[in-house]
Amino acid sequence: MFKNVVTDVFFDLDHTLWDFDKNSALTFAKIFKDNGIDVDLSDFLQVYVPKNLAFWKLYREERITKEALRYERLKSVFDELTYTIHDDTIHTLSEDYITHLSSFDHLLPYTIEVLDYLSPNYKLHIITNGFNKIQEKKLKGSRIHGYFDQVIDSEIAGVKKPNPLIFQMALERANVQAQNALMIGDNIEADILGARAVGFHVMHFNAHNEPMHEICQVIHDLREIKTFL
Repeated sequence: MFKNVVTDVFFDLDHTLWDFDKNSALTFAKIFKDNGIDVDLSDFLQVYVPKNLAFWKLYREERITKEALRYERLKSVFDELTYTIHDDTIHTLSEDYITHLSSFDHLLPYTIEVLDYLSPNYKLHIITNGFNKIQEKKLKGSRIHGYFDQVIDSEIAGVKKPNPLIFQMALERANVQAQNALMIGDNIEADILGARAVGFHVMHFNAHNEPMHEICQVIHDLREIKTFL
């Protein structure tokens, strides 16, 4: 399907290569212990995970600021759990979370295997909505930074996926035409529809077990990429 036309493969980072959920859980375990937060971690994460995705959607849509994202995603969870906590502590937790998140380095299964498979024949790149310094630390900490020629994040681009400008910047920096580029990501709105609108080939890594669709090729295991490239 893609073998004869694709020269460059663009990956999302969080939830696609870097195991955000696992690393995030480890980060919360650390900062709750450090700050004496007496809340059951599994109860917290059950509420936090969907709320975080919802707040990131608002952030992508320019409806909240970075600061509001970092504060509200925590405040709303503690409120729902009826856990009394001062604003100063929430701000401390928010800063500690950002500080320590990139210190954990778990990748999703088969990430290295697939990158090793692709790298001899394709130029590999990253397009991410994450924050510049944090994403760079994640890539270097998990020892995959060297696989990628271009790393484009929303702070560099000045816009977030699915805005076409971030995909256009990625194409320009990689010096490739959209018809020769493949975008692989977990988010249908940001990664798949955003890239397809600019002319990319697209592949949905269904990391969240979303309902099946016919928008594009869907995979549930990174090794499936080897079937198509």
